[in-house]
Amino acid sequence: MITPDTKDWTWVLRARCPECGFDSRAIESGTVPALLRDNAAAWRSLLAEGEATRPRRRPDAWSTLEYACHVRDACRVYDERLTRMLTEDGPSYPNWDQDRTAEEDRYSEQDPARVATELVQAAERLAAHFERVSGEQWQRTGSRSDGAQFTVDSFARYFIHDPVHHLYDVTGNRAV
Repeated sequence: MITPDTKDWTWVLRARCPECGFDSRAIESGTVPALLRDNAAAWRSLLAEGEATRPRRRPDAWSTLEYACHVRDACRVYDERLTRMLTEDGPSYPNWDQDRTAEEDRYSEQDPARVATELVQAAERLAAHFERVSGEQWQRTGSRSDGAQFTVDSFARYFIHDPVHHLYDVTGNRAV
């Protein structure tokens, strides 16, 4: 049995997530744009319903607003990485310190309505970018600074777990 290893998050490509229930093996990378758009719509609804003003449920977990900021920024970072994978040969991405970004950008103090709009826009941009990938482009490669290797196909399936999982973090609704 494959178990989550916090040092190697690529396990999500080989097993169902025991927390959120998402199984990247069960989806085709071509479905990622629709999954991403649906996920962004769910975040917009949560933020519009006042969910963003709820405090953190646990001290070791972000609030809804903080998770939404993270998902927005993850879409932006992954769009940049996808661009590099499609335009450069085997790029390596610098580390993105997500916790540092949350602190420096003051996620907990951002305007929920603006975050909702920006999240939907960033998700749409990334979804449209994935829709333009075709044929052998799905096999282009890239790697993270920790050495994890991806094809555009595995990159798409790896990425979509993040917003799906964080929606689970705030709603408790499993992906299954």
